[in-house]
Amino acid sequence: MPIVLLLLSVASASTWAGNTPCSGKKGGIDRCDGDVFLCNDGSISASKKSCSALYGDTSQARPQTLLRSADGCACGTGSFCTGPRGGVYCLTPGGNKSYKRK
Repeated sequence: MPIVLLLLSVASASTWAGNTPCSGKKGGIDRCDGDVFLCNDGSISASKKSCSALYGDTSQARPQTLLRSADGCACGTGSFCTGPRGGVYCLTPGGNKSYKRK
């Protein structure tokens, strides 16, 4: 019986982690950038939840600027670049593109 309870608790913990922004390899939530979650690895979470609404911190909500070039669109700056096919992204500290979910 104790083994069954242990297995159920592990299964429920992994289910809960799958439903949180920036879970898994992203390392958790670093901070909000308006409505998007910035993860500890520098990328944007694909979560549809609003970070500023969830944490009630609207002071960090900034207007999002869409740029044509990749200059100045680092994740966490409030500016995002537009890709050649219309995707909106920011650049992670590692130089990778992190796209915003539509």
